[in-house]
Amino acid sequence: MTSRRWTLLSLAALLCICLGRTAAAAPALSHVRAAADTVGLYCKFELTVMAEARFANPYDPEEVLLSAEFTAPSGKVWKVDGFYNPTEWENLWMVRFAPDEPGAWRYVLHLKDREGEVTGGEGAFQAVPSASHGWIEIAPNGRYLRARDGSPFYGVGLWYNDGFAEGSGGQITPEGLDELKRRGCNFISFFPTPLETVGTGVGRYEQSRCARLDQVFEWCEARDIHISWNLFFHSYYSETVWGGGNSRWNANPYREVCAARDFFSSPDSWRYTERMLRYTMARWGYSRSLFLWFVVDEIDGTEGWQEGDSLAALAWCGKVKGWLKEHDPWQRPTCGTQCGAYPRYWAAGYKLFDIASREVYEAQRWPMPKGARIDGKEEHPLRASLLNYSGQTSRLWSEFGKPVILGECGWAHTYYEPSQPGYLAMYHNALWAGLTNGLCCTPFWWDYNDFICDNLINGQLAAFSRFTAGLDLTGGSPAPLVCRAGKGISAWAMRNGATVFGWAVNPLQTGIAGEKVTVEGVPDGKYTLKIYHTWRGRFVGEETVTVAGGKLTVTAPELLTTNVRANQLGDDFAFLLTPLP
Repeated sequence: MTSRRWTLLSLAALLCICLGRTAAAAPALSHVRAAADTVGLYCKFELTVMAEARFANPYDPEEVLLSAEFTAPSGKVWKVDGFYNPTEWENLWMVRFAPDEPGAWRYVLHLKDREGEVTGGEGAFQAVPSASHGWIEIAPNGRYLRARDGSPFYGVGLWYNDGFAEGSGGQITPEGLDELKRRGCNFISFFPTPLETVGTGVGRYEQSRCARLDQVFEWCEARDIHISWNLFFHSYYSETVWGGGNSRWNANPYREVCAARDFFSSPDSWRYTERMLRYTMARWGYSRSLFLWFVVDEIDGTEGWQEGDSLAALAWCGKVKGWLKEHDPWQRPTCGTQCGAYPRYWAAGYKLFDIASREVYEAQRWPMPKGARIDGKEEHPLRASLLNYSGQTSRLWSEFGKPVILGECGWAHTYYEPSQPGYLAMYHNALWAGLTNGLCCTPFWWDYNDFICDNLINGQLAAFSRFTAGLDLTGGSPAPLVCRAGKGISAWAMRNGATVFGWAVNPLQTGIAGEKVTVEGVPDGKYTLKIYHTWRGRFVGEETVTVAGGKLTVTAPELLTTNVRANQLGDDFAFLLTPLP
């Protein structure tokens, strides 16, 4: 008995020696190094920390927790957690932060384990002006987005998923980001491969995947591209729902903790989820590129929803949102979605999150032609598609009083396949119908690849972004206006302050030239009216107009062929009305 007791004590002592600590010793901060002593506003300030502490799992904040307090020149105190990043032989810890005030900042670190707590590592750095506009937030009017410095932000982008796997890499590349940037994009949306794997076990994070995310964030920061991060992608929480690649629960280590149907309600599952959120915030929360917490994608594609406990799933969404609001110093907005099938209208979710996000996949029981040919007896697919996008956007706008996005759209769930002209027209119409009905970002099209972009994206987003770049939608009280047009023409307009922008289209593709659109609710006065060629991406006409009685009639110009070259307006046009001084 005595021999066994000494053996156990010897093993405990040996463990302490291996950890570089004596039993019951307090934690210590042995070395703190700043990557730089001067950093630009909204840019990464990084500390590497050599910490001595006792722990079995460095990712468990109940065992060991590194945190920091940053004091701004104004005296405001920011609190952030550090994170474990074992890229060297010794235990390497890091702290990341981004300043939002110029001047001298001070910081101090705290290290805590089960033996005690220590404060130290004091230091300072200087924050200087930079070209960055800072994090994206909801604008004061509650409908659109802006940067932290007040600059307007209208999101132009699409899904660009990485699918990273160690040994085979990922799909996101610097060249792909460069191309999107050249085309006018300012954001991408993606779901990463989960950080917890069957190999690491639940509560531990695969460092090759973390390093890959570091790389993607650095690429995006260098290009001023923002990131919508889908934290929980439905397939990883589905055991049988929808099948195939939509059911990946077998590769999720949370199956060690709970059944798939109990993921949203299990206290043990939530405990590990909270730890994962903490690590995510500590490692990437600093980044000015991170603009949207896309909490959950297609929550109804999981057992936790399908097997009857949708209320528990909604409550889980509230817990995730609440955690992010409590721990994200930069208060980024949140959203979440159900799948894009027509009946799946998730009013409770749209109300819960900061941004109302609806999916539209038109082949999933939306009003569309049923046959393989358009015979004139049914709704034309381009008109049906147009009404789907405009109708869902305006419904979300009117019902929830908050920013609106269409969180997934397009790809193959449409009447036209991506290589066909009809698909191109459908995407074009979705962009402009979304803008003029109140979207704060372009529809989140699924997803970036050569096939889609060669046939669809290239040129479209560039022309669209030239128009939105001239809009400041951050103030005022934006509101939709009534538009009246001729038979077969659809038109919409929005007013923000004294500025009005709108769009009209002939979805049957028989031309728009000469058509008239009357906009009601425009304040009386003198304005500059500019006509925008949406395919060319240029303003093609400008005149001074007078509005009386709150109405303005806009006529689509007839662009005549000149010098044997086509000069065709096409099937739609946009317009911009700005008040004269």
